[in-house]
Amino acid sequence: MDVLPGMRSNLMDILDMDRFFNQPTRYARVPATNIRETDDEFLVELAAPGMAKKDFHVDVDNNILEIKAEKEEESEEQKGTYTRREYDYTSFFRSFDLPQTVQADNIKAAYEDGILRIHLPKTAEAKRKPVKAIEIA
Repeated sequence: MDVLPGMRSNLMDILDMDRFFNQPTRYARVPATNIRETDDEFLVELAAPGMAKKDFHVDVDNNILEIKAEKEEESEEQKGTYTRREYDYTSFFRSFDLPQTVQADNIKAAYEDGILRIHLPKTAEAKRKPVKAIEIA
């Protein structure tokens, strides 16, 4: 039971940096990630628009997929005697336990149109076998 009804929502409104600055707060967010499984692979898709291929580091360490990104930008605008200088720093880290059925030596990654795609091929044993018809005697 709330002691002061509405107090939590008002406090959250005050602390909502997105509304306060009227721009996205990128510093505390982790990109959305989709993971799909097909017959031949697992596909990890991570939404990270505005970054470049060089901003990412993808590693496999002790059967854990690690995705790190860092981007640092500086902009300066000068009008007459007024100068505005802004710094922007974005970073995140995601990690995923890999199943034993992934061929860690054949993992491939590509970044295109704001999406980082990591292809995790399955081992031959893990791939789906074709349907085998059993003859009835």
